[in-house]
Amino acid sequence: MLPVPEKRLNLLLEALSSLKTPEECAAFLEDACTIKEIQDIAQRLEVASLLSAKLSYQEISKETGASTATISRVNRCLTYGRNGYRIVLDRMNEQNKYRQAPNEMQQMR
Repeated sequence: MLPVPEKRLNLLLEALSSLKTPEECAAFLEDACTIKEIQDIAQRLEVASLLSAKLSYQEISKETGASTATISRVNRCLTYGRNGYRIVLDRMNEQNKYRQAPNEMQQMR
């Protein structure tokens, strides 16, 4: 599990799972995180999507501005992690809210 005290982690997990709309999620993220933290999380999600679409590190770096270290870290999570990115990407694809194509990722920026 995460290196966070259990009580604090449970509070955060309950808070995240209570959010029901993208607007609620945005409001919580804006209150809880810095702009840089939100940008970093969004970039990592974009990298995960592009890795899932089998783009090369060079293509992903060019498309997202992410360093190869960030791309490598996300790739490790996709390969050996707890499937967090996969769960999110799969659910977003199921809901037809997200496509794993570079041109559409560009429009999200």
